[in-house]
Amino acid sequence: MDDRQEIEQLLGRIALGDRQAFSRLFDRTGPKLFGLCLRVLKDRAEAQDALQDSFVKVWHHAERFQVTAHHPMSWLITIARNTAIDRLRARRRHEDIDDHAHYLTGTGAGPEAAAVAASEAVRIRSCLKELPVDRGEAVRRAYLEGESYADLARRFDIPLNTVRSWLRRGLVALRECVSR
Repeated sequence: MDDRQEIEQLLGRIALGDRQAFSRLFDRTGPKLFGLCLRVLKDRAEAQDALQDSFVKVWHHAERFQVTAHHPMSWLITIARNTAIDRLRARRRHEDIDDHAHYLTGTGAGPEAAAVAASEAVRIRSCLKELPVDRGEAVRRAYLEGESYADLARRFDIPLNTVRSWLRRGLVALRECVSR
């Protein structure tokens, strides 16, 4: 049996809940998928977490795998790559807020003001997580990245007035959250 057939067979057995097949698939493909995650994330611990998340997805969605003309590794690589990219984007969103913490302090701020601003950035990031994902993303893109209302309307495929409502309500929710 060749590599392709073995992986296809393992995925079929995993879809039926076979833990030994899952362990075998991890042993056969884990090192290659870890390397991919590491190339994307450039951090060993995060790459390990991304690999684990990827295999959890494989376990839960193995029944979705379909034998096609493509090698089954393509399916696994896509899952690992997308998981790593999602982690990278999430990390960048957090870094974006931290990068903008200096706006909270103004010019010429001392170490104490910088520490307060960093603390506020953590609170804001936490409060953004309380918003629905799309609204939090709209607020972040509008106020941290400078996207226009029209850009946001196109991005989220919603009317311009809805964008305005999302942003207004999002800011009100953030103000309430931060003041708690």
